[in-house]
Amino acid sequence: MSELRALGVQETPERPGPGEMPEALLRALELTIGRRVDGLLAGDHRAAMLGRGSELAQVRPYSPGDDVRLIDWNVTARTRVPHVRVHLAERVLVTWVVLDRTASMAFGTADRRKDDVALGVTLALGHAASVRGNRVGLVTFGAGPEVPLPPRQGRAGLVGVWSALRDDGHEGAAPELPGALAVVAAVARQRALVAVVSDFRGPLTWQPLLLDLGGRHDVLAVEIRDPREGMLEDVGEVWFADPENGERIRVDTSDSRLCERFAEAAAEERRGVAAALARTGTSHVVLTTGGDWLRDLAAHLRVRR
Repeated sequence: MSELRALGVQETPERPGPGEMPEALLRALELTIGRRVDGLLAGDHRAAMLGRGSELAQVRPYSPGDDVRLIDWNVTARTRVPHVRVHLAERVLVTWVVLDRTASMAFGTADRRKDDVALGVTLALGHAASVRGNRVGLVTFGAGPEVPLPPRQGRAGLVGVWSALRDDGHEGAAPELPGALAVVAAVARQRALVAVVSDFRGPLTWQPLLLDLGGRHDVLAVEIRDPREGMLEDVGEVWFADPENGERIRVDTSDSRLCERFAEAAAEERRGVAAALARTGTSHVVLTTGGDWLRDLAAHLRVRR
């Protein structure tokens, strides 16, 4: 059953949603994400080392330098020798989703809008990242201040993410990815998986921040595209408007040379984004508004894990 329906989301022709999200693919995604961050284990698995945690590994005699707060007074009383409790260290995988809510994400000419795919990616990652005691947090940009939603466990984390996305957003005048990345860098204290879900439109000013973030976290860039963004159909003279700054321009789409130049420029711009992401060492996957985006995402993560 669709995660959207499970959360009580109504799909409409204007907002078709991300489509079906099969349980088998979600389970595969869950297992793959569980291996993404080296050294971090899910909350219901035991780490290979001893340290802070809730599960008792052993009780041993006290040694100078041990934390006196770990003394097991029952064993100490029975043996008349000070003993301390040693626990298995627990590592919780934290996933941060940085989600683009700028106006360009409302565009879509295939099966759904870019925002619908981005919503599906967020819910799928949230589902996979919030099981087994793991936590998922969210930072959005382009629809108001970049206020982080703190990571939460289980279904509460997934419902919290959906509640934060119930409005349609798309109020941003321009991409604000650098600000969102700076917020994540400030609040993500432990090593985490950071998934940036965006169409990466606009200046590449985010590159230094993404490079810095990748030095401390495992970063995944999920680029959302629509097929019509890279081509012009011959429909005569058309007025085009930039959804983020309102600039308008009249275009004669019957001009074949113009259409060729447009396609070349669009392809070059996307190559520039891919090159910028590659320079930061970020894992990069491209999803489109047509086809099975979830299968493509799962396949990419399975290869890159």
